Amino acid sequence: MHILMYRWKAYNYRDIEQTFLLLGHTVDNIEQELGSYDVSPEFERVIEEKIRGTHYDMVFTVNYFPLISNVCERTGVKYVSWTCDNPLISMYHESVFHDCNYIFTFDKTNYLEFRGMGVKHIWYLPLAVDTERMDALLGVPEEVGRWKVAQDPEMQKYRGDVAFVGSLYERNSYDKIKSRLPEYLRGYFDAVMEAQLNISGANIVEPMLTTNILEQLQEYFQLEKSEGSFSDLGLIFQTTVLGFKIAEIERRRALIELSKHYKVNVYSNSDVSDLLRIQYCGSVDYWSEMPKVFRMSKINLNFTIPNIKSGIPLRIWDVLGCGGFLLTNYQAEIPYYFKEGEDLVCFDGLEDLCEKVGYYLEHEEERKRIAWNGYRKVREKHSYIERIRTILDTVAGEDTK
Repeated sequence: MHILMYRWKAYNYRDIEQTFLLLGHTVDNIEQELGSYDVSPEFERVIEEKIRGTHYDMVFTVNYFPLISNVCERTGVKYVSWTCDNPLISMYHESVFHDCNYIFTFDKTNYLEFRGMGVKHIWYLPLAVDTERMDALLGVPEEVGRWKVAQDPEMQKYRGDVAFVGSLYERNSYDKIKSRLPEYLRGYFDAVMEAQLNISGANIVEPMLTTNILEQLQEYFQLEKSEGSFSDLGLIFQTTVLGFKIAEIERRRALIELSKHYKVNVYSNSDVSDLLRIQYCGSVDYWSEMPKVFRMSKINLNFTIPNIKSGIPLRIWDVLGCGGFLLTNYQAEIPYYFKEGEDLVCFDGLEDLCEKVGYYLEHEEERKRIAWNGYRKVREKHSYIERIRTILDTVAGEDTK
C-alpha cells in the first residue's frame, strides 16, 4: 500500500511509520502546523493537491482531523485515524459520519459513545509499544530481574528510587478564569474536582455539570467552535478546563507527599518551584532518554488524566515496554490486558500510593518479577505489528462487504 501520513506532535508516529515500512508498505509524510483541526483552507489545498497528484491507498493520522476527513471524502481516499487522546474535541464534528473514515480509538468508552451516535466506521483498538526499539537502546533482557545493559555510560545518571515523567499542567485554563467566577460556581467546581480526586477508575465530572450549572457558566466562559462541530459547553469545560486542573492537583499532591518519605525524581518542563523536596531532573527526550528513566528507576509513576475515561494511556505501555516497574492509578480497561499485582500495580488514592511505594522499594525481588511479567506481556501480545495488522485487516474487511 502507498500511505500518506500527516505528522504532528504525537509521540508514537515514528513507531507506526516504521511498522508500516516493516510490513512492506510505502509511506510519504506531510507536516504543517495547524491553527484549527476543523478548517484550514491552505492546508486543505496542500493535502488535496498531494492526494490528486499521487495515488494513495489511504491517509493516516494519529488522532482525528475533521479537515483531513473532508478532503478524503471529496477525493475518494480512505482516511484512517488511531486516537491516543480522549476525548478528542475534534471528533465531535459532523465529518465523523463520512464513508471515507476508518476511526480506531484506544478508549472503549469513547468507542461506545460514537457507536451510539450512529458512527459506523469506528473500532476499539488499544495502544501498543515497540519493545524491540527499547531493547536496542537499553539492552536485551535475559531473565527476570537481569538485563544485559547496553554499553551506555550515561545510563547511571537516570538511576533512582521513584520517578515521574510528565507535565504538572500548571498553565491550565481553570486558574485563568477562576477569579471571574462567582463564589458559588468556584465552590461547586472545587467540590467536584475534590470528589473526582477521591474516586479511581470512574469519571464523575460530566454528570456533575448539570443544566443549571452550565447555564450559569455561560456568562463567564465563552464556547468557541467551528460550524461543523457538535461539541457542547459541558464537554469542552470538563476536558479542557476541569480535566487539566484535576490532573495538576493530583500530581502535585502525590509528589509532595511522596517526597516527604522517599527520593523522588521529576522529569518535566513544568514549574516545580513548590516541590521543595523532589529532585528536579529537567525534561527528557521521548526517544533517547525517557526509556532510560523507566528502566533505571525502581518505581515509575503514572497518573492518567481524568479526561481518559477508561482507556490505557501511552505512558503505561511505554513503561512496561522498557521493563520498568509501573505504579499507576486504576483504569477500567487495565484488567482486559494485565493482571494487577502481577504485571503492574495500581494504587487507590494518596494513602495507598504512599504505602505501595514503601512496600515495593523494600521488596526488590517482587518488584523485579512484576516488571519482568509486564515487559513479557507487552512484548508478546501488544506490539505495533499486531495493532497495525488489525487496522489493515479491518480496512480490508470493510472493502469486501
